[in-house]
Amino acid sequence: MTTPPTPPAPPAPPAPRVHHPLFARFYARVSVSADARGGLAALRRELLSGLTGRVVEIGAGNGLNFAYYPAGVSEVVAVEPEPRLRRLAEEAARRATVPVTVRPGTAEALPAEDGVFDAAVASLVLCTVRSVPQALAEARRVLRPGGELRFFEHVTAGTPGLARVQRGLDRTVWPLLFGGCHTSRDALAAIGAAGFALGPYRSFDLPESGPRLPSSPCVLGTARR
Repeated sequence: MTTPPTPPAPPAPPAPRVHHPLFARFYARVSVSADARGGLAALRRELLSGLTGRVVEIGAGNGLNFAYYPAGVSEVVAVEPEPRLRRLAEEAARRATVPVTVRPGTAEALPAEDGVFDAAVASLVLCTVRSVPQALAEARRVLRPGGELRFFEHVTAGTPGLARVQRGLDRTVWPLLFGGCHTSRDALAAIGAAGFALGPYRSFDLPESGPRLPSSPCVLGTARR
């Protein structure tokens, strides 16, 4: 008796649509001001310093990192799901001094084959993704063995009072107002749990002076696949 052929697997469901038009307009304005006057430009330069080869940037926003990629980078593939921010990123890519291609897609389903990148960059994006474990698993998948993850992220506060405020806001208004951002996620623990070996990192508040906001606690560093 002939065995019937195995039916083809059903197509993967389409990636969830990410559309935050009001937040995208707000972020496009505020982020440029924060780079110029709030110290973010120096943090972007620190985050990307020394990178070489092919790089995937996860959640590129409006492309403000592009100006700080060093000459040793041969190509940046930047993934951004939000349409308005992606259009701004495409404009920034044309001004970049290294080759940058901007693609639609989400952190949980990167449009790339396994092991094709030397480095991955996550810059203020793990706070917004729907699934941090899945996003980090995807970053690990597209990195070559020994490839580097550079991260600059909001993190949960080290003080009980602010941590409680973060958790309360994350359960209520903060994600609605700020494009899905969650301030109380533990990026360092998540990166370790995803199978990365943590390298040097530093924790700090942003801004460094003035009132401490729910989004102030940050971490910047490196990890290896």
